[in-house]
Amino acid sequence: MVLRMSTLTEIQEAISQLSPLEQQQLARWFEEELEDAWDAEIEEDAKAGKLDRLYDQLKKEDGDNHAVSLDDFLDDTQLS
Repeated sequence: MVLRMSTLTEIQEAISQLSPLEQQQLARWFEEELEDAWDAEIEEDAKAGKLDRLYDQLKKEDGDNHAVSLDDFLDDTQLS
């Protein structure tokens, strides 16, 4: 039996009817879906050249033996 849910409210109501274990399983599944979507977005951006400037900046800094943590890099508004 397949239920059709077309609104966020319907989906939220259905989720609230799940057991705690089922909600945890759904949360894990959804997290994986978000991670896959993020990976696909990054891959598309890389193929489109949108990350070239950032890559060049990292290469330059690495060439100067200046390591930048990923968190620092992402937080630096001049780089992102």
